Amino acid sequence: MKELWKSNNWIAGLQWLFFIFTNIVVIPITVGAAYQLPPEKIVSLLQLSFIVTGLACVLQALLGHRRALMEGQSGLWWGVFLTLVNMSAAQGIPLEELGGSLAVGIIISGAITLIIGLSGFGPKLAKLFNPAVMGVFIFLLGVQLVGIFLKGMLGIPFGTVEEGAGIHLTYSLLSIGIVILVILINLKAPIQLRRYGLLIGIIVGWVAFSLIFQPASEQRQTSFVVEFFPLGKPALNVGVILTAIFAGLLNLANTFGALKGSEALYDEKTSKAQYRGCFTITGIVNMVSGVFGLVPYAPYVSSIGFLIQSNILQRLPFILGGLMFMVMGLVPSIGAFFSKLPLSIGSAVLFVAYLLLFQSAWSFFSQVKFNMMNAYRVAIPLFVGITIMTMPATYFDSIPMVIRPLLSSGLLVGILLAVILENTLNWDRIGLQKENRA
Repeated sequence: MKELWKSNNWIAGLQWLFFIFTNIVVIPITVGAAYQLPPEKIVSLLQLSFIVTGLACVLQALLGHRRALMEGQSGLWWGVFLTLVNMSAAQGIPLEELGGSLAVGIIISGAITLIIGLSGFGPKLAKLFNPAVMGVFIFLLGVQLVGIFLKGMLGIPFGTVEEGAGIHLTYSLLSIGIVILVILINLKAPIQLRRYGLLIGIIVGWVAFSLIFQPASEQRQTSFVVEFFPLGKPALNVGVILTAIFAGLLNLANTFGALKGSEALYDEKTSKAQYRGCFTITGIVNMVSGVFGLVPYAPYVSSIGFLIQSNILQRLPFILGGLMFMVMGLVPSIGAFFSKLPLSIGSAVLFVAYLLLFQSAWSFFSQVKFNMMNAYRVAIPLFVGITIMTMPATYFDSIPMVIRPLLSSGLLVGILLAVILENTLNWDRIGLQKENRA
């Protein structure tokens, strides 16, 4: 109890609050914009995201993996949400049907994750996600999200194929300036200031955007309205549901990456009980996410970088940060205020943050012994996945609707190829045999 009242724990908790806030605030805003929700629904989506995220962090710290690892809305799922909007716009799928089918798929995938947790099957699944698979996953995730953020920086609306939609030059120049500012802070500023580089970028960019463009002030609701299935009532588009279920299974890679990556920091191997608790809580939270239209959750691999920089390994400051974040969501005026964050500024800040996924992917690839023969294990999923990402959605119109959402996602196809290749062939032996023959 004495630890609770120590000022250093509360200061460390504030640092966690800023870290959680920076990673979460843009997600519900971009999803709401992509799914063309009215402002009052975006406010509620933002508040619910704050509440559920804070609660999920506290539950994981107390009952789940019991480490200071942020549980947040998954970047993989976020990419799926935005990619499917682009696909549906090109192929004429109503947003209401897309959102409703996504909700059904998310609830099913959450139930599967819950079963994995309760059954203790997590450690066995972890064997499928070796360093080569994790490297492909993180690299393709970075390519997809950085591409989305770059479009947001340039003022291109999320999820539209409207004629006339193009680069907004003045938004672009300001966004590029914010990118340069955040990178300079990360490279040149003292470490105490570097921790808040993303937050500084948001504040400076938001103020500059308001002064330069003077956006009209909108009167937004300050009451908290909870709505079931805000993205669309439950629907049965089989292709979207299957894509969501598959994305949920691949989302497990986030859990393995965060837990395995933090073992060295905590000087302990992740136990079966920790895997069980982590998956159980994530499964329950993701079922709730499907009902309330939230991007599903997973432990954040990026938490490891924060732990290394801040050296705050204790759980108490992390729990305090999660509780404070919940309180932010419970105050309607806070949600209404932050929902006005310009998308181009939020995109610029996250563009910088997710560039560092390259370093995470490289650290996994460095654990793989490459040669002329076994380079296929990574080259095939990477190049196929990136190529699919660059193809217009209309190219997939000839593919049956049941599998179209899955095959049109370069991220999902790339990860699937990596899992199959790594678990059907012994690439290390293939490379060694070739070298011996030479």
